[in-house]
Amino acid sequence: MQGSTGSPSPSEHETVGAYALGILDDAEATAFEMHLAGCEWCAQQLDELAGMEPMLAALADLPGTGTPAIGESLSARPSPRLAERLVDEVSERRAVKRRRSFFLVAAAAALIIGGPLTVLAATGGDSGTKGTEASSTKSANSAKTTFETLTDRVSETDSATKVSATVAMGEKAWGTEIGVELKNVTGPEKCSLIAVGKNGERETVSSWSVPEWGYGIANAKTEQAKNPLYVVGGAAFKTNEIDHFEVMTFDGKKLVQIDA
Repeated sequence: MQGSTGSPSPSEHETVGAYALGILDDAEATAFEMHLAGCEWCAQQLDELAGMEPMLAALADLPGTGTPAIGESLSARPSPRLAERLVDEVSERRAVKRRRSFFLVAAAAALIIGGPLTVLAATGGDSGTKGTEASSTKSANSAKTTFETLTDRVSETDSATKVSATVAMGEKAWGTEIGVELKNVTGPEKCSLIAVGKNGERETVSSWSVPEWGYGIANAKTEQAKNPLYVVGGAAFKTNEIDHFEVMTFDGKKLVQIDA
């Protein structure tokens, strides 16, 4: 039965297959649900596609996926053209996820070998042992050493927050190794360094906690608070694919943005 909205154009309604398969991200799913509320054609297609995800997912992993033969084998319901498009879409989405997983695993492996991902400084009032304090000092030194070996650098100080950051980069086979030196940041706070690609994608490089005394505070009373914070991590982006970096708090406040 044709919906009251008439024959749909692919640009408006092609998302119904991806939605049925559950492979849209949250923003895409929300946008489609708003469209679905007023589209009888998409509602009808969604009813027809209900329960097909396991079968299409299995087909997407078979050799020769996306061929007319697979589309014809599903021609009873839905149509051959829609079935072909669904199988192609599953294949493409899975390939993207496999590539991203490979890059992230490679980055994690390289960073485990090269040094810790985050830096935690021990406080004088902590109940930890001397061994714990020594381990934290070693971690801090390792992060600073890694940062100093990366020579491609960009810096910025935010005029409102006064937070200053220098991001150092080094291109690797798996993507980009990244270190950050952070100054004039107060705590307690939880933060992340985000790499934003020229294509708009966002990747979390690393995250850390800022104690109440802060890091890189010029007029601080203790050496711990005066010292900058050094954190190292990695992204799947190649260096020339990165547009900028953002230091964000966990509650969504941007402390500083650094153009790459």
